[in-house]
Amino acid sequence: MKTAEFIALSACSMALTAMGIDIMLPAFAAVRIHFHLPASSTDTARIISFFFMGQVTQIIFGVLSDRYGRLSILRVGFPFYIIGGVVAAFGPSLHIIYAARFLTGMGASAVFMSTIAAVRDRFVGDEMARIMSLIFTIFLFTPVVAPFLGSAILAISSWQGVFLAPPLMAVIVFCWSFRLEESLPREHRVPLDWASIGRSVKAVLSNGAFLRYTGITTILFTALSSYVASSEHIVGEIYGRPKLFPWIFAGTGLLMSGCTLLNARLSALYGSRRIIRWLLSIYTLIGGLLLLCTFMSGDPPAMLIFFAAVAIMLGINLAVEPNSSSLALEPMGDVAGMAASIYGTAFFFLGATLGSFISHLMHHKVLPLVLSFFIMGVATVLLVFSDVRPLREKVTRQQV
Repeated sequence: MKTAEFIALSACSMALTAMGIDIMLPAFAAVRIHFHLPASSTDTARIISFFFMGQVTQIIFGVLSDRYGRLSILRVGFPFYIIGGVVAAFGPSLHIIYAARFLTGMGASAVFMSTIAAVRDRFVGDEMARIMSLIFTIFLFTPVVAPFLGSAILAISSWQGVFLAPPLMAVIVFCWSFRLEESLPREHRVPLDWASIGRSVKAVLSNGAFLRYTGITTILFTALSSYVASSEHIVGEIYGRPKLFPWIFAGTGLLMSGCTLLNARLSALYGSRRIIRWLLSIYTLIGGLLLLCTFMSGDPPAMLIFFAAVAIMLGINLAVEPNSSSLALEPMGDVAGMAASIYGTAFFFLGATLGSFISHLMHHKVLPLVLSFFIMGVATVLLVFSDVRPLREKVTRQQV
C-alpha cells in the first residue's frame, strides 16, 4: 500500500469515531421525544459519553496488539463497532442504548488504537506529526458533512436510520482494510505474559515526555468532549436556534480541519514542540477573553462571540493533537501498542468522564464550559512549558 492510500485508509478508520458521534447529534431531539424526555434533559448527552467511555478497553487492545500485531486488533474492532451500532439503533430503552454505545466505543477504540500504532510503526518525530495532521485533516471533514447527513436521513427516515449510518460505513471501511499489511514484524512483538506486560507498562509510565503530552491531550479532550456532547443542547435549547445547529457544527468542523492542515505545514517548518507551545498559548488567551466576556455581558454571551471563540479553540485543540500524540509516542519504540493504548485510554476515557460531568452542569448556562476551557488552557500551558529540552528536532522517516 502506498503512502497516499495508507493515509486515506487511516483517516477513514479514525473517522468512524467521529461518525459515531457527529451524525447522531441532529437526532437527539427526536430521541428525547421518543423516550418522553423533557427538552432540557441532558440524558441524550450520555449517548456520546458512553461511547467515549468504551475507550477504556484500549489498554487491553494495546497489550494484544503488541503481541499479535496491529491487523488482528483492527479486525476485531470492526465487528464490535458494527454490532454495537445496530443494537443502539433498535434499543428499546436508553439503558440498552447506553450499553450498546459502550460496545461501539470498544470497537472504535480497537480501530483507533491500532491505527495510531500503525502510523507510529511507520513514521517518527515531526514526520509522524505531519502524517497525523494530514490524517486528521481528512477525517475532520466528517464533522462538516455528518450533521447535514444526519439531518437529511432524519428528514426521510427516523432517528434509528441515523444511528444505522455509522455501522454501514464501518462495513465499507472494514472491507477496504484487508488491503493493509501488518506493520509490526514478528521479531518485534512482545510476549504475552505478566512480566513482559509489566515491563511495557513501566517503560511507558516512566517516560516523562509521554506523561506530559498525554496529559495535555487528556485535558484538551475533556473540553472537546463536553462541548460535542452538549452542542445540540447549547444551540437548540440554551440559544433557542435548533435549525442553525448543522451549520454551526459544520463550520466548526471545517475550521478544525483547516487548523490541522495548517499545523502539518507549520510543524514541518518549525518543529512540533515549538508549534504546540504557540497554539496552547493562543488557546488560553482566547479562553480567558471568552470567560471575561461571559462575566461582563452575561451568561450566555452573544451567540456569535461564543461560537466564534469556541470554534477557534476547538480548531487549535485538534491541531495540537497530532503534535501531542507524536511527541508522546515518539520514544516508545517496540511498546508503541501499549503506549498508544494507555494514551488513548487516558484522553478518551478520562476526558469523556470529566467532560460528561461538565455537560451535566449545562442546563441553562454555558459558564461551566467556558470556565473549563480557560482552566484547562492554563493547565496545558504549564505542562508544555515544563518541557525544557532544546526545541531543535530531527525529522526521520521509515518506509511505508
